[in-house]
Amino acid sequence: MVAAAAAALAAAEPHPAMPQAAGAGGPAARRDFYWLRSFLAGGIAGCCAKTTVAPLDRVKVLLQAHNHHYKHLGVFSALRAVPQKEGYLGLYKGNGAMMIRIFPYGAIQFMAFEHYKTLITTKLGISGHVHRLMAGSMAGMTAVICTYPLDMVRVRLAFQVKGEHTYKGIIHAFKTIYAKEGGFLGFYRGLMPTILGMAPYAGVSFFTFGTLKSVGLSHAPTLLGRPSSDNPNVLVLKTHINLICGGVAGAIAQTISYPFDVTRRRMQLGTVLPEFEKCLCHYLTILFQYHEGDYEVCLWTPWNSKRIISWFIS
Repeated sequence: MVAAAAAALAAAEPHPAMPQAAGAGGPAARRDFYWLRSFLAGGIAGCCAKTTVAPLDRVKVLLQAHNHHYKHLGVFSALRAVPQKEGYLGLYKGNGAMMIRIFPYGAIQFMAFEHYKTLITTKLGISGHVHRLMAGSMAGMTAVICTYPLDMVRVRLAFQVKGEHTYKGIIHAFKTIYAKEGGFLGFYRGLMPTILGMAPYAGVSFFTFGTLKSVGLSHAPTLLGRPSSDNPNVLVLKTHINLICGGVAGAIAQTISYPFDVTRRRMQLGTVLPEFEKCLCHYLTILFQYHEGDYEVCLWTPWNSKRIISWFIS
């Protein structure tokens, strides 16, 4: 989900000022160039961001789904254990599929954000923080739906450990999932918690970034801002301030939506997890037990059989 924060950085740049003169080199040509540049910038930014954090992302997948080789470890110990067991390239397992996915993901999200923002403002008459929140959520969901099969394959590849490979590569993973897991629908396992988590993640990410930008440029324009390259009369955040604000926005959004992310990973890996760890349909299962004449209602997690809540019905 780091891509949403990267896209937020790109989305923060205002539209370039359009020249008044019409013609071949007028507003239409300038607008087309802007969208092409935005598409490339969003995709490249997403690729760079994901490659930078790929080792942490691999460890996150392994720990979220309790891979039996690493489930007893913490983040830093797992970062040391993966290179020892699988080599340093093991930290980047699944990153190839991510690179294929993240370019269209970041680009689609950025372009959809601008489109939804304009649509909400012109059709619904909503502006300010609310329209950023709505447009960010809708853009995130659009990008996720379009690129979800690649995310499924990436997670399956990242969960594999050296010597226990189920999939030989990206193409083999696509063929295997299609053949053994219900065809095309097999690539969308876990889509519902993804959508539910993407709405608060993308919305909060864009909302927080936009708010930080507005507050920063209002209270410290000379310290935090610089003239836009497209319109010197418009202030934008300096590059390092962009990075800080994007990181803060992404961290807050990730924290809020993290339970949905864990659920998604479990469901994506449902068919390759051990039987007792599968989570195909529900995050929690309610079990009724008869206990000393009363029915005890217990709330359990299906992957580790730990009781969360317990109460009695007389």
